Amino acid sequence: IDCGVWERDFYELALKSSGAVQARRWTRLGTNEGYIYSFNGPHSLFADTIRSLRSLGVAYQLGHRMMDENDLSISLFDRLVQHARTTAAYSVYYGENRDAYDLRGRVAHESIFNTNDGVFRCANSQQGYSAFTTWMRGLAWIMIGYAEQLEFLKVVDEAEFEAHAGKQVVENFMLRAAQASCDFYIDHTPRDGVPYWDSGAPGLASIENCLSKDADPENKYEPVDSSAAAIAAQGLLRLGAHLSSRGDTIDGGKYWQAGLSVLDTLLSDTYLSEDLDHQGLILHSVYHRPNGWDHVPEGQQIPCGESSMWGDYHAREVSLYVQRVARGEPDLKFFI
Repeated sequence: IDCGVWERDFYELALKSSGAVQARRWTRLGTNEGYIYSFNGPHSLFADTIRSLRSLGVAYQLGHRMMDENDLSISLFDRLVQHARTTAAYSVYYGENRDAYDLRGRVAHESIFNTNDGVFRCANSQQGYSAFTTWMRGLAWIMIGYAEQLEFLKVVDEAEFEAHAGKQVVENFMLRAAQASCDFYIDHTPRDGVPYWDSGAPGLASIENCLSKDADPENKYEPVDSSAAAIAAQGLLRLGAHLSSRGDTIDGGKYWQAGLSVLDTLLSDTYLSEDLDHQGLILHSVYHRPNGWDHVPEGQQIPCGESSMWGDYHAREVSLYVQRVARGEPDLKFFI
C-alpha cells in the first residue's frame, strides 16, 4: 500500500511488539528450554501456537529483541526455536510407545506440565474428543506451522543456530514433525481430504467405511471440519514444495498432490458457499464440538452448513498461495 514513512514505522512497531508480547508468555522448563503458554495458564502448551511463531519470526527479522526482567535481552529467534522443539517433543507423537495410544503423527491439542519442576505430566484436549485421539484442526496447525518454519529457516543466518546445536538439528526435528503429522492426516481423512472433526470421535464407528469414501457433512453422527482442511491443505502444499526443492520429488509430489486434492474439494459446490445471503465462504466448519457451540440446522442431527473466520481466512490464504505458484509469481510467505 502507499504509505508515508511515519505510517510504515508504526506498522513495524506493531509487528515488533506483537512478537515480543507473544514471546513474553513463557514457561521455562530448563536451560534454553521452554514454551509459549496458552491462555489456560503457564502449565498449558497448545499445539495451535506453532503457527503463531510467525509473529516472533517477523519481529526478529525487523531487528527486535524482547527486554525481560533485570533488562535481560531475549532473542525472539531463540524463543521461536525453543517453543518449536518443545511442541515437536510433546505435542506430536512418533510411534515410540510414549503411551498406549502413541500412533505416529497423532497430535495432542494440549500438553500439561508441572510448573514447579518443569516435568511433563500428561496430554489433554480442550476442543478434541479426548487426550488420546487427534483433534483434526490441532493436527492441521502442526502441519502448516512446521512447514512454514522450514521455509523460514532458509533465510536465517547460520550463526543464529549455534545455541541450538546447529541448523541441521533444528531442520531435522521440524521436518520430522511435519512429515509425521501430514502422513497422519492423509491416513485418517476421508477420500476427498476433508476430515471429520476428531480422528476418534465415537460416532465414526457408525459411519460405514468412513475413510474410504468422501466425507458426508450432513451425516447423522459426527460433523466434518472444513476449516481443518483449509489449514491442512496449505501445510501439505508447503511441505511438498519444501521437499521437492531439496530434491525429494517423490515425497514432495505426494504431499503437493494431496494438498491440491483437499483444495479442489473445498472449492467444490459442497463446501464453497454460493448463497449471497450467507456471510461465510467455506461451509461445514465447526468451532467447539465438546462445548456444543456449533449451530445444528433444523432437520439435522449434527452441526453443519456454517462457516468460521479461521476457515475462510485459510481458504483464501491457500488459494492465493496456489494462484501465485500457478502464475510463476513469488511465493506467499510471512517473512522477508
